[in-house]
Amino acid sequence: MDQVIRARYVLAHSDGAHVWLEDGYVAYADGVITEVGTGTPRSEAPVLDLGETVLTPGLIDLDALVDIDHLILDSHHEPAHARELVGSADHWRERPRDVLTPEQRDTLRRFGLAQLALHGVTTYMPIASEIHLAWNESADELRTLAELTEEWGLRGYLGPSYRSAVGAVADGERTFVERPELGETGLDQALEFADELAARESDLVKPVLLPCRIETLTPQLMERTAAEAARRGLLVRLHSLQQPWERKVILERHGITPLDLIERTGLLNDRLLIPHALWTDRRSELAGTDGVDLQRLARAGVSVVHCPLTTFRYGDVLETFNDLRDAGITMALGTDSFPPDLVRGMDAGFHASRILHGHGSVSLTGYMEAATLGGAAALKRPDLGRLEVGASADLTAFSLGDFRDGVVEDPLRTLVLNGTARNVTHTFVAGRPVVRDGRIPGVDLTALRARAQEVFGLLRRGYSDRDSLNRPAEALFPPTFPVRRAEPPAARVDRG
Repeated sequence: MDQVIRARYVLAHSDGAHVWLEDGYVAYADGVITEVGTGTPRSEAPVLDLGETVLTPGLIDLDALVDIDHLILDSHHEPAHARELVGSADHWRERPRDVLTPEQRDTLRRFGLAQLALHGVTTYMPIASEIHLAWNESADELRTLAELTEEWGLRGYLGPSYRSAVGAVADGERTFVERPELGETGLDQALEFADELAARESDLVKPVLLPCRIETLTPQLMERTAAEAARRGLLVRLHSLQQPWERKVILERHGITPLDLIERTGLLNDRLLIPHALWTDRRSELAGTDGVDLQRLARAGVSVVHCPLTTFRYGDVLETFNDLRDAGITMALGTDSFPPDLVRGMDAGFHASRILHGHGSVSLTGYMEAATLGGAAALKRPDLGRLEVGASADLTAFSLGDFRDGVVEDPLRTLVLNGTARNVTHTFVAGRPVVRDGRIPGVDLTALRARAQEVFGLLRRGYSDRDSLNRPAEALFPPTFPVRRAEPPAARVDRG
């Protein structure tokens, strides 16, 4: 479908950079942008006038929750209690199981994908919590997700996650349960899935390798991942450089830092995406180390996926966004939790960084570039992340027409300070509408939310099954205030 879309503010791309167009338009044909400008378009295609709206390139989320979030359960506890929630070593050795049936997992995936779409994400790379699984994600589940992604018209970079070990707790202390053979089997499935997806030659779903966190992988599995990714030209996303405990474990096990391990196993190259890169030698706590981590990442062409909202909620902040970007590292954004709201992420990350590291540590300009151009660069897709002639017609529209949005100063500052990604009204992928007027056509969101709430109850109870003391969910997740529920009505006594 050919279309002209008008908006009060259009974030166009010109001479290698984003630029605002007031009262602008984007025209596209056959899914490709043919005009971006102001005034009267040459195209005679139908016009959709979105009014008081900010029209941006489609948002790219490279650590995108396609799940029902666990952060709501584990982020507010004291560290000792939060540590217990990963499950006992006995559980992972003796009785690991999938908490959900395949049908319930499908509900979980649909709920997560709908949330991404409604929050303006047009291209995503999924993350899901393995804690509710017996071990790895299944390739069959990702096959279903690929079909759903194409059906709804989103872009997905997909692959089942895999691991050699799982974090656990024994006698109140962190430990690991090792099953390296399951890691190898998981990679086998991931490669089979990658080959299937590549053979489809779809523009919407692409294969990627998604190993779990670095401390759950053997060096051998990392080496094989690197070799197979090079053989197939696949991107690899590896959660690493994330926290001090990870660094301590890697140093104790291998005698080198996590970044050294990444390099030694062949993964340090321009196909690697790293969420969250919080714990490099730029970190103030590591003062006195050699201070070259950022240069090593930049020289290798690694992309960093910054997840500011999740980082903030777990009590951390990146040191610093501008330091990484100024070093030449490609910066992309991810959400990693609920809500998958990159606008709230920009707000939290921007202000937390300013408080701790000063006004020069981050910029909203940089954040929006990361959500668009940076994500496109990480994916090696120069046709994404920009509104210019020849690019794919991937667009996200944020309304600023509600009285509660306030007055408009700069469109991006107003959106980030006054709004959220719930301001999204429309999205398009290759010109095809995905979200229209805040809805996903053909998806019963009310019914989907009700099913998701039921699934969440099962996930919540699953923590009790894994708990070393078999405590009920009410004890593991106490309410903020005491709960009083209505008493059932007394049975009527017939005194006839």
